[in-house]
Amino acid sequence: MADGNFVNPAPVEAAERVEALDTVRGFALLGILLMNICSFGMPSAAEGNPTVWGGATGADFWLWWIQSVFWSGKMRALFSLCFGAGVIYLTTRSESRGASAADVYYRRTFWLMAFGIAHAYLLWYGDILYPYALMGLLLYPLRKLPARWLTAVGVLMILGACGQTWQQTNEMREARDSYRAIPEHAQVSKEVEGARGAYTGMLADWQPSPAKIDQELKAYRGTYAEAFASRSSARSSWDSQPYYSTGSWDFLAFMLLGMAFAKWGVLAGAWLRGAYLWVAVICLSAGTAVGVWAANHEAASGFAPIAAMESYTVYQPVRLLMGLGYLAAIVGIVQQGWLTWLTSPLSAVGRMAFSNYIMHTVICTTLFYGHGLGWFGKLKRHELYYVVAAIWLLQLVVSPLWLRAYRFGPLEWCWRSLTYWQRQSMRIAPPTSGQSLPEENPA
Repeated sequence: MADGNFVNPAPVEAAERVEALDTVRGFALLGILLMNICSFGMPSAAEGNPTVWGGATGADFWLWWIQSVFWSGKMRALFSLCFGAGVIYLTTRSESRGASAADVYYRRTFWLMAFGIAHAYLLWYGDILYPYALMGLLLYPLRKLPARWLTAVGVLMILGACGQTWQQTNEMREARDSYRAIPEHAQVSKEVEGARGAYTGMLADWQPSPAKIDQELKAYRGTYAEAFASRSSARSSWDSQPYYSTGSWDFLAFMLLGMAFAKWGVLAGAWLRGAYLWVAVICLSAGTAVGVWAANHEAASGFAPIAAMESYTVYQPVRLLMGLGYLAAIVGIVQQGWLTWLTSPLSAVGRMAFSNYIMHTVICTTLFYGHGLGWFGKLKRHELYYVVAAIWLLQLVVSPLWLRAYRFGPLEWCWRSLTYWQRQSMRIAPPTSGQSLPEENPA
């Protein structure tokens, strides 16, 4: 309330934007495509296990290795940090103007959920908008917690996920040993039988049978209806997991850390300039060292599933280290005014993150699925990255050009119009003297 009247919140002014947040978000979004391209273009099991499809030698192996060390999960961690920071910027801006942020925040979140459901079932099963919205429902009541508490909870969730992964790895190792030592039709206890069943199920997912791979190839090279049926089946199994499962912690922990960083002013350049450099060097060096061990351990086993699980026990700490390192490096570069030829277009990509994310899906499903060119499963792993490079170039060029004429990306405009329940002005009008132009919300 202000002067006894309700204050109608509105999209953020240009001067209020946090440039580093846009740049980090743009970097993370383009990095996410490095991972998603495998799911767009190859059978789903091939993303983690290169022996399934797409090549596991030469350039294909080294791209898997680089992906494992530098990209896998790290870009999503970075994007989650941005999402959490955006929640703080959104709510504090509204509340500083005397407005209630709850109404806008929850409308915004529920519309994001609706977009995510449509994206997941109508276009591509790998959608992250829906789980982001689900976790977003928890963030609003936590926004007032001190930054140190947000950090502590986020780190404890990461450690808890590590502990669970370690426990599951030990259980699966024991199940493997039982499976190998006991004849297939021998009488065993229900407990042992259940463990063996879990192990064989894991094997079937890690190294699918030729029939299962052929089924997936036919579905995504076939009609839209066939792809929809396969996509819905895969997606519904994910969405049926409990809300409180550690799978949700993958998103929530880093969102909480992002909220803490926003409170500390990390994205706004609150640290001393040298601090960003040192954090980037230390975190990226440590994360890379552990990531190299994990990738080499898995590769040395010939991509055995238990070795992959053992490598996965360090997955969350590596994501944390690499995410912090990437964030510190990018914020430090923006703070110093370096590489503006790159950070400026990255910032534009980040301002249009919603539109660009959906553009990834539209382009890739058109190229790979049967209702388009039908390339699914026809390119080697390294060849998929030619597609990535083309999309990157397109978005780095088009996003700044679009934002010269328009205030929002097209889907950002739709989302905000629905959130505020009022049609937003799209085109940029010439500013009058002393006025700045309203821009999109930084969240």
